[in-house]
Amino acid sequence: MDKMKIRAVFFDLDGTLIDTERYYNRIWPKAFKHFGYEVSATECLELRSLGRPYILKWMEERCGENVECEEIRKYARKLVNELIEKEGLHLKKGVIECLTYLKSKNVFIYIVTATAIERTEWCLKEAGIREYFDEVISATTVEKGKPSPDVYLKASEIANANPNECIAVEDSPNGAMSAVNAGMNVIMVPDLSEPDDELKSKLWTKLSSLDEFENFIDEKQIELIKKN
Repeated sequence: MDKMKIRAVFFDLDGTLIDTERYYNRIWPKAFKHFGYEVSATECLELRSLGRPYILKWMEERCGENVECEEIRKYARKLVNELIEKEGLHLKKGVIECLTYLKSKNVFIYIVTATAIERTEWCLKEAGIREYFDEVISATTVEKGKPSPDVYLKASEIANANPNECIAVEDSPNGAMSAVNAGMNVIMVPDLSEPDDELKSKLWTKLSSLDEFENFIDEKQIELIKKN
């Protein structure tokens, strides 16, 4: 039986590689409250990896049609920046081991994120892991962000690979569904919440941390195709 071939591995950023989702989840309720809205931290979990059009709809459903969406987001980013300056950026468990393994295989490695490219580049450099990635692909460059498949379909085109020849690594339900909808092999490493039963049935696998990635690939006898 032929080995399964993988030509590219895509990583989400926040919550998957860098432990920043906890910051956002602390900040979102404060940002909403600053503008006069009461939104709980539990509700704000739904914002993880959510594309801009979906964020606006989400806010309108909870705060009304006249919600100051961009102002709230801008204020939240300001508060998160202050938190990062105070507490720093921290890698998730197993990130270096996973990326070093993939780099040794000379396979294409991309960032596929809902975060803007400029901010993503800054985070990667600040965290000391920019060198591992061939390219940064942001959902801000497509019409619809996560959980729509657009950004992952774009990523597979850039990698010159079929979606079923790609692995997507995500931490949130919105991000995982984006990759699932694109037809990719999705590995979820849950951060702030576990996938529900429906999502779990659509995942390739669920890992507790990225230091389990290499063993999973080896056990599945997956062939990682080298870059041309």
